[in-house]
Amino acid sequence: MKLLALDVGDRRVGVAVSDSTGQIATPLTVIRRRSKAEDFGKIVRLMREQGVEGLVIGLPLNADGSAGPQAQRVASYAAALTDALVLEQLRVNLILWDEHGSTQRAQALMIDAGQSAKKRRQRIDAAAAAVILQDYLDEQLQSVADEPTVSEDKAVGG
Repeated sequence: MKLLALDVGDRRVGVAVSDSTGQIATPLTVIRRRSKAEDFGKIVRLMREQGVEGLVIGLPLNADGSAGPQAQRVASYAAALTDALVLEQLRVNLILWDEHGSTQRAQALMIDAGQSAKKRRQRIDAAAAAVILQDYLDEQLQSVADEPTVSEDKAVGG
């Protein structure tokens, strides 16, 4: 399943997309926030262009798992986006995913990749969205790997 991820900030929204197998996340773009209506129009366009079936939005929880003011703002943004998606007749799964530490990890990955400070500033939000999405994808793949399998003997009652 192909997914889009958002890292919602006060000034920018980082966007990442998964491959069609739902295994690899890639930074896509950064949307400069103007208004919710304009943001949502750009997000809807990207969702249609990319043919995504789900949307993962990073929720900036505190280290103890509680929701502070920024998490509450992002949850409100996600709720308004859900309403906009309904109006646009886009039916996708929307998942709020703990993004704790994603920007710091994205920054470290970009430094390790040798990206200049200027390039990091331009792309950090998209890279953080990719970290959020990759965390989600890895968790989903791990959950599938951890599911018990039924052996043939047990399947026939033996």
